[in-house]
Amino acid sequence: MSMLKLADARKVIAAAEARANEIGQPENIAVVDAGGNLIAHVRMDGAWFGSVDVSINKAWTARAFDIQTKDLATNTQPGQQFFGFNTTNQGRVVIFAGGIPLVRDGKVIGGIGVSGGMGEQDQTVAEAGAGAL
Repeated sequence: MSMLKLADARKVIAAAEARANEIGQPENIAVVDAGGNLIAHVRMDGAWFGSVDVSINKAWTARAFDIQTKDLATNTQPGQQFFGFNTTNQGRVVIFAGGIPLVRDGKVIGGIGVSGGMGEQDQTVAEAGAGAL
């Protein structure tokens, strides 16, 4: 079984942080393990402290449901089958861009969550982090 270790989380965060610097957007970047437990988090200089929990919850959501958080948005709108989904799990479910499952050898072993910019910015930073694994 492939486990996500601290060294892996640091590699993911470093790649995400590099992308955030490249686009000029300070971000909060969180990595969780297969159980949704926080392994590592960084709040870049200038990133909103209000986005710390959002980044952690994006990572948790991506792992809890093995789906990119941006992909939850469509089915959670009013009139759709999962409307209100974001109110479950004590409000921990995030339904907008920036959370991606971390996959190794075809198996989800964790998640990355990024928060602090616009959705497209959070997503591209998360993609860079996930791509480093």
